[in-house]
Amino acid sequence: MKLATVFYNHKECVGIVKGEEIFLLPREISMEELIRKGTIEDAIRTGAACGCREDAVPLKEVSVLAPIPRPSQDVICLGMNFADHTDEAAKFHPTMVRENYAVYFSKRVNLAVPDGGMVDSHPDVTSQVDYEAEIAVIIGKDAYQVKKENARDYIFGYTILNDISAREVQTRHKQFYLGKSLDNFTPIGPWIVTADEFSYPPKIGIRSCVNGELRQDGSTADWIFGIGEVIEDLSAGMTLQAGTIISMGTPAGVGMGFTPPKYLKKGDVVVCEADGIGTLTNTVG
Repeated sequence: MKLATVFYNHKECVGIVKGEEIFLLPREISMEELIRKGTIEDAIRTGAACGCREDAVPLKEVSVLAPIPRPSQDVICLGMNFADHTDEAAKFHPTMVRENYAVYFSKRVNLAVPDGGMVDSHPDVTSQVDYEAEIAVIIGKDAYQVKKENARDYIFGYTILNDISAREVQTRHKQFYLGKSLDNFTPIGPWIVTADEFSYPPKIGIRSCVNGELRQDGSTADWIFGIGEVIEDLSAGMTLQAGTIISMGTPAGVGMGFTPPKYLKKGDVVVCEADGIGTLTNTVG
């Protein structure tokens, strides 16, 4: 099932995407609220109890927003979770070495950029804007001390996330947070596809193109640390609240990995594509 957040008739609402239509749920329910309630059926029943009804609208008549436009918590990201990207990252960050543990960092997202939205290049701050196509996992219920064999029960769904990065800012500060948290640096979308649409662990192809040139081509089957390991690791000492977004890392082919580097510039069009989910297309402004 595909779930989208859209702007329609002067209001923000959530709907179920079916083909070229979207079935709108009650506007009182945001995507995060829907996730916390646990099931789509619960959300529909809640709306019915409030006297609301389900509506079908052509997709072309709505503005599709990021599925979780304003995450209530920072996005949790994995660094160097593909072996090939680890190799290219080591050339750019000689002191950055992943050993036997996952690399985690967080990303501030005041407002997620939707499919079709603009990535701000922040020319006054950086000249090394880079892209990273990733699969993001959406946690479906509060998770604390969850063992990896039970992690599947805590996954609500999957979406695409482009982890835009200011590389020289990232290296200057010797950590990832600032260089990845500039405004309009987190495209997410176009929607969330519920976990039941995929096998587990998922084998999802993930690619990126810049101005039509294929740059990245990987698969979640190549993750070094899988979803179960990550959820067990993180939840051992912290609660992952329902609605938490975990971005699982990017394959090789990012701009910094080329000689010379291929950083993004104003007017570039970046397309991130994931099998079974769709495409996330953004222009650099």
